[in-house]
Amino acid sequence: MMSLLRLTLLSCLALSSALFAEGSQNHDCVCSPEQTSKAFTAVAKKCIPAVVFIKVQLTSDNDNYGAQYQNPFDQNNDFFNRFFGLPPRGRQQQPQAEMTQGSGFLISSDGYILTNDHVVKNADKITVTLNTGIEMDATLVGADPHTDIAVIKIEGKNFPYLELGDSEEMDIGEWVIAIGSPFQLEASLTVGVISAKGRQNLKITDLEDFIQTDAAINPGNSGGPLLNLRGEVIGINTAIVSRSGGYMGIGFAIPSDIVKNIMGQIIDKGIVTRGFLGVSLQAVDKDIAEAFGLEKAEGVLISDVVKGSPADEAGLKQGDVITEFNGTAIKSLATFRNEISLMIPGTTVSLTINRKGEILKLPVTLGTASDELSAASGVVQKLGIEVDNLTPQLAKQLGYTNIEEGVVITKVKPGSPGAITGMRPGYLIQAINHKKIANVTEFNDAINEASKSKRILMLVRQGNATRFYSIKID
Repeated sequence: MMSLLRLTLLSCLALSSALFAEGSQNHDCVCSPEQTSKAFTAVAKKCIPAVVFIKVQLTSDNDNYGAQYQNPFDQNNDFFNRFFGLPPRGRQQQPQAEMTQGSGFLISSDGYILTNDHVVKNADKITVTLNTGIEMDATLVGADPHTDIAVIKIEGKNFPYLELGDSEEMDIGEWVIAIGSPFQLEASLTVGVISAKGRQNLKITDLEDFIQTDAAINPGNSGGPLLNLRGEVIGINTAIVSRSGGYMGIGFAIPSDIVKNIMGQIIDKGIVTRGFLGVSLQAVDKDIAEAFGLEKAEGVLISDVVKGSPADEAGLKQGDVITEFNGTAIKSLATFRNEISLMIPGTTVSLTINRKGEILKLPVTLGTASDELSAASGVVQKLGIEVDNLTPQLAKQLGYTNIEEGVVITKVKPGSPGAITGMRPGYLIQAINHKKIANVTEFNDAINEASKSKRILMLVRQGNATRFYSIKID
C-alpha cells in the first residue's frame, strides 16, 4: 500500500508539472519534478557524511549501588536510607549492562556532535560510527534533560559538519528531510513536510516547542537532523507518536532556535543556566477573563509571587495579568514559560501588566533558575555523581547547620569513580582542589577547572566528620 507520504510527494510533483505545462505566472516559485528530486539528492550528498550512528553502553541507573561500599562516616545510616531510598544493609544490587543506540550529527570540523540527552543518558561508553564506517570513542561534553539536548565529542579534525538554520522562518507545509539510523539502518533518509509548529504539552520534555513533521521517524532516528532544502538543520528528531512502535505519520523535532541556545551554553560552560522570574502562573481562559473584568481571554495570570524573587523586586503582584513580553503579545502559558527559561540570567525584560484595568509596563531583571544542575557537564558525569544546592530545608533534613555551605550529593552512579571512592548520597561537598564552593554553579566551574589536572580533590562533610577524597579522571 502506497504511503501517505509518497502520495503527498506525487501529488505535489504532479501539481508542479501541471503548473509548468500551463505556463503559470508563479513558475519562479514552483519546481519541476526533476528539480524537486535533485533538491533532495543534493541535500543527501551534502548532509549524510555529517550524520553519525551512536551506540551507548550503559549501566542501569541504580542509586542504591553506593550502599555496598563501606561508609567512612558510618553513622545515622537508617536516616540516609529513608531519605534517599537506599536499600537495607546487606542487600546489594549489581549493575546491569545495557546497550542503546541512536543518531547524531557533527556541528563542527573538530568533532562536536549534537544528539538527544535520552540517547546518551547514563552512558558508560559512547561509540560513534561515521558515515565512512570508522568507529570512534566519544566523550560527553554536557547534556540538558529539560530540552533533551546533548553534546558529545570525538577527537580529530576536518570532519564534515552541518550548520544550524532558522527554525522560526520555516512554514507549515514546507519540505523537510530527516536523516538517521532507524532500526540500526545507518544513513537512512526520509522526506515529508512540516505538519505543525509550536507543539507543546506533549509531556516529552519540560520545555517544549516542537516541530511536527510527517517525514518518517522511527526508533533509532532520535538525535538525527531535520533539514530544510538548503541542507540546514532546523531541528533535532526526538520523538514519535505511535501505537505500533514504528512510524505512523507523526514525529517531533526540537527546533534549531532552542538548540542554538542550549548547545552554546553546554560547549562554552558545560552547564545550562535559565532565566528565573519567580511567579506561579495560570492560563487566562474565558471564565478567568470574566472574573477579572478582562475584555478577552489573553495573557497569563500571576497566581503567586515568590518573596524576594526578581518578580517581587520589580513590583509584580498576585492577580496581575501579563499580556505582553518585550512588546509581543503572549501566545500561551507554555510559550511564555519557555521564553523566560531560555533567557540569559541577568537579562532585563519588559512586561506589560493589566492590574485591575490599569496597564503598566514593568522592567524585570531575570535571576537564575535553581535547577542549574539540569545540565550535567561531561566531567561531572565521568565522576558519576549528581548534586543539588544546599537549601535550608535540605540542610535541616540532613543535619547540617545554616552556616555550612556546599552542594549535596543526590545520586551516585554504579561503578563510577565517585562510587568506587566511597561517595554516598547526602554527603556535602564543600571544596574542590582547596577552593570553597557554595552552590551548583561554583561546583561546576571548579570541577571544570580542576579537570585540567586529571585529578580532583574534594573536601566532603557528613554529619560531624570531614575528609578529603581524591578522584582521578581520564
